Amino acid sequence: MQRIGIIGAGQMGSGIAHVCAVAGLDVRMLDVQPDQLEKSLNGIRANMMRQVSRGKIPEEQVTAALARVSTGTDYAELADCDLVIEAATENEDIKREIFKTLVPHLDDHTLLATNTSSISITRLAANTDRPEKFMGMHFMNPVPIMQLVELIRGIATEQPTFEAVRDLAEKLGKTVAVAEDFPAFIVNRILLPMINEAVYTLYEGVGSVESIDTALKLGANHPMGPLQLADFIGLDTCLAVMHVLYDGLADSKYRPCPLLVKYVEAGWLGRKTNRGFYDYNGETPVPTR
Repeated sequence: MQRIGIIGAGQMGSGIAHVCAVAGLDVRMLDVQPDQLEKSLNGIRANMMRQVSRGKIPEEQVTAALARVSTGTDYAELADCDLVIEAATENEDIKREIFKTLVPHLDDHTLLATNTSSISITRLAANTDRPEKFMGMHFMNPVPIMQLVELIRGIATEQPTFEAVRDLAEKLGKTVAVAEDFPAFIVNRILLPMINEAVYTLYEGVGSVESIDTALKLGANHPMGPLQLADFIGLDTCLAVMHVLYDGLADSKYRPCPLLVKYVEAGWLGRKTNRGFYDYNGETPVPTR
């Protein structure tokens, strides 16, 4: 694989573009908002320079890597890509519409992947003209730092597709974990119920935001408290994954906490809105509850 298409220039799409470009691949990144593409390129440049300052990559590699990234808004620009990775928001209807619009533009050889963290790969693949060439490729956030990529086959995914995507992940310097196509796969099947339980612990008054995060950081040796982590992921994304688990497995233990729902309804989505379980408008984050 040499030409990688990426749909979505948000945090995940930008991170995937970053690691692909550093690995020597040509990247074509699309987004419906041109200003988001410019913001993404600036972010990629800043993150690469951060890697330079930490001795992760040589400075001369940055210019070459950035030159390999092109941007646009027209799906036709992805026609000859070897693989197109969808990295849009965690909403099944949006993802379905993207693939419906995309596939008429693609060459027959092009493989498809989705960066979904929870949605059925089989279901998304069935809405394309190539379910046998479709896979889940779930990168962790932030992509340039996190080592893991979950690979998920749909029921129709053929072995050559899996092998090609696995080889690409390894070329990007990632470690692969293979997951079956069940709601939320491995990481989020375990992680998000823990975060949801932390929100319940707050909701029921067992502890404050600060005490819950301190307890898990020092008591379980987690690098980040669960409520701090929820803010980093995005509370809307956390809620979306919990809905997928609850709807897909029909088990009451996956019921989203009402307080998580309330925060999302308020638009308090975490770091990206400067307010979630913490308020990020000042110099240091302040708990909001």
